[in-house]
Amino acid sequence: MTSQTGMTFTELQSDVRNYLERGYSAAVDPIVFEQIPRLITLAERRISRDLKVQGFLVAVTFTMQTGLAVYPKPDRWRDTVSINVGTGTGNNTRQPVFTRSYEYIRNYWPNELETATPKFYADYNYTNWLFGPTPDEDYPVEAMYYELPALLSDTTQTNWLTEYAPQLILYGALLEATPFLKNDERIGVWQKFYDDAKASLNNEDLKKIVDRATVRTEA
Repeated sequence: MTSQTGMTFTELQSDVRNYLERGYSAAVDPIVFEQIPRLITLAERRISRDLKVQGFLVAVTFTMQTGLAVYPKPDRWRDTVSINVGTGTGNNTRQPVFTRSYEYIRNYWPNELETATPKFYADYNYTNWLFGPTPDEDYPVEAMYYELPALLSDTTQTNWLTEYAPQLILYGALLEATPFLKNDERIGVWQKFYDDAKASLNNEDLKKIVDRATVRTEA
């Protein structure tokens, strides 16, 4: 799947209506017409849960503050891949920060007022990370994570899914639509198409990466 076969949010809504043969206008079929954008949003969230591919991978940088152990995760964060901090002369030496449980960090570094170079991080909650030890300097941080792409709307006409996985988002929206329309006999059909598109995208991603350190083919 490539950007040459992409679509816009407006085009996606039109395709969903054509496949469903419903919701062509607010005047004729207002309930389905108004529901289609919500079904697309549900599909986007389903896909972000089902897949961890390069298209959802994002790197963000920020600076730790001396004495502060808790930091907000990026907007639309789904899952952390890795975190490192810059140490040494000019903070140019990258040192990995390893994932641990919240309980492990609290046991390892029970006094947040004591400081040192952070070695571990944990999910403090869904929107924040906890680091231990509490940083003793303003360290530069690089975090790699999987995100939920910017959700499609009238003002956000494209995202990674519409550019590179248009079949997947289409079948995902149709799969979300079948229970809403009480068209249960179509669930198996759209589920198969959705699963096939998802498998194709996964296979394409696996050809590029064996793991987080070894490149297998061209990016």
